[in-house]
Amino acid sequence: MKVGIIREGKNPPDKRVAFAPQQLQALSESKVGIFDFKIEKSAPRAFSDEEYLKVGLEVLDDISDCEIFFGVKEVPSDRLVPNSTYFFFSHTIKKQIKNRALLQAILEKNIRLIDYEVLKDDQDKRVVAFGRWAGIVGAYNAFWTYGKKTSLFDLERAFNCESLQNLFSELEGVQLPPIKIIVTGIGRVGKGIMEILSAMKIREVNAHDFIHLYFEEPVFVVLGSRDYYKRKSDGGYDRDEFYKSPEIYESHFSNFSEAGEILIVGAFWNPSAPRLFSLEDISKEDFQLSVIADISCDVNGSVPTTLRSTTIDHPVFDVDRATGEELPAFGKQSSISVMAIDNLPCELPRESSREFGSQLIEWVLPELEKENSALLDRATIARDGDLTLEFMYLRDYLLSHD
Repeated sequence: MKVGIIREGKNPPDKRVAFAPQQLQALSESKVGIFDFKIEKSAPRAFSDEEYLKVGLEVLDDISDCEIFFGVKEVPSDRLVPNSTYFFFSHTIKKQIKNRALLQAILEKNIRLIDYEVLKDDQDKRVVAFGRWAGIVGAYNAFWTYGKKTSLFDLERAFNCESLQNLFSELEGVQLPPIKIIVTGIGRVGKGIMEILSAMKIREVNAHDFIHLYFEEPVFVVLGSRDYYKRKSDGGYDRDEFYKSPEIYESHFSNFSEAGEILIVGAFWNPSAPRLFSLEDISKEDFQLSVIADISCDVNGSVPTTLRSTTIDHPVFDVDRATGEELPAFGKQSSISVMAIDNLPCELPRESSREFGSQLIEWVLPELEKENSALLDRATIARDGDLTLEFMYLRDYLLSHD
């Protein structure tokens, strides 16, 4: 199989890559005759062309003769090679309007699209993801934002730290006041957030104490959906019911927004579920949140102050409490500062790429050697010029002109 490692085509370019040079070197040596890897030249990539050349890999301007391509972010439509297989994050399964034309082009070019986001094992758990690194960098950026907003401390930007260990070292000198921090999400992203909170030695408390007690030190609470979603009819909660019919629930997040100062959002959000709060809520006197790090980055999603995504170069904007409108970052002390970078792992691209490559080697490459793979079939969005059965719900999205 001729396998191409593509140059990222989005702008600004993403520095991540599906496989690090040493990983492909080891695969080439152990899988002789099975995989023939070719690297598309890329200046922005975290691993240089020379690093791939040094381990004996081909680095070329044109890799269009490959059968299978691995990328990270969405591939520009004009760079898609017809009649081939692509692995990347397409960001189409939630009917994202901005990527509708991309999915249309994939069908027109008879491409098999396998989306990393839906690569799941038999227990319906994702097997490849950058979530841990999004959680790590997102939580770090939450405190970078808080330091900037309050002028209490000044952290180096994450991308200048270059490694996780340097990130931890940067946090060692941070002295926080007795603030309360809210964390949502217990998956890969949540675990990454916890690595930062653990490195800072911040104490975890339960939901009841978070709301009702005063602490003389900074504390945090990790919330699950049962903590802030209640059934409209009787205030109850049933996990299976909530995930099946979230629209019959309402948010009681105000119990926490009246106590916390920093919110770090790492939970998946179903668009049918209620938002945590409304834009009208932020003008209320009891709404205490002043920094929101939205790692999930669902624009106008669970956190309505995420008016747009931000970039690594410009990571923060403020939201005026009175109007709900965007303001320049840190331009007004009373406003809410929002960090909503949509490619957080790109701030530590070498380490996050290595971990991602290890997941692909463990879960995906062995499946490519099989004649039939249930794991790959479940993650195939498009094939033979049409949507697969699992993703037929996207048909109206493809045909819409909104």
